[in-house]
Amino acid sequence: MATRRFSPREIARELPGKLHGSQVWRSIFRPGSIFRRGYADSPRNRAYVVMNSLLYHLHPVKVKRHGIKLSYTLCLGGLSFFLFILLTITGIYLMFFYRPSVEAVYTDMQNLHTTISFGLLVRNLHRWGAHLMVISVMLHMARVFYTGSYKPPREFNWIVGVVLFLLTILLAFTGYLLPWDQLAVWAVTVGTEMGGSVPVVGNQVRFALLGGPVIGPETLLRWYTLHVLFLPFIIVIFISIHFWRVRKDGGISGPM
Repeated sequence: MATRRFSPREIARELPGKLHGSQVWRSIFRPGSIFRRGYADSPRNRAYVVMNSLLYHLHPVKVKRHGIKLSYTLCLGGLSFFLFILLTITGIYLMFFYRPSVEAVYTDMQNLHTTISFGLLVRNLHRWGAHLMVISVMLHMARVFYTGSYKPPREFNWIVGVVLFLLTILLAFTGYLLPWDQLAVWAVTVGTEMGGSVPVVGNQVRFALLGGPVIGPETLLRWYTLHVLFLPFIIVIFISIHFWRVRKDGGISGPM
């Protein structure tokens, strides 16, 4: 019995139907998706898709007119998130060539500048990205305050934003020590002395930041762990809460 051969045009026409009916597709896109056959493209079905699919829930069904105006948001929130992604990617690249050891860190930094492919470029992207992220987060908070976007029902998200701003400052400050040069060591000395001036628990705070009575190998290892693991993990949690509250509070706040 001869088998029938399908033309490329027939395969292209039948492939979407087979793909949409596969178990992989149905496991990702919940029933009711407008991308499956048999469902009309209507506002009701689109809302149903968003409620039942995490992938589509990342974007709202409807967007307020003022929310897409560049003059209102200046894209500062999205720019801050983009810079965080950029810092994550460049930071992972730098981790391949950086050892948090007092004996090796200076040599590793020299190798990044001279022998490692794109080492200097990636380090400068990481450095300037950190500066720009601090600036963009500050401007984003200023925009939110100026437009009154912190008022009810968004007061909780304003607190989340303040926490994210503090975490951004800490992330930048902990990365300041990692080059282990004179500028970094003296900056950390000033910062930890300020932490030691905290009433009642000042000495404990300073000891926790330094890992000992003075700056040493324990300080470098402790700040490296804070910079590459602890603080980014906390920031990801608060960014998720921040985005979730924006959606739950009715999207980007509108002008009065």
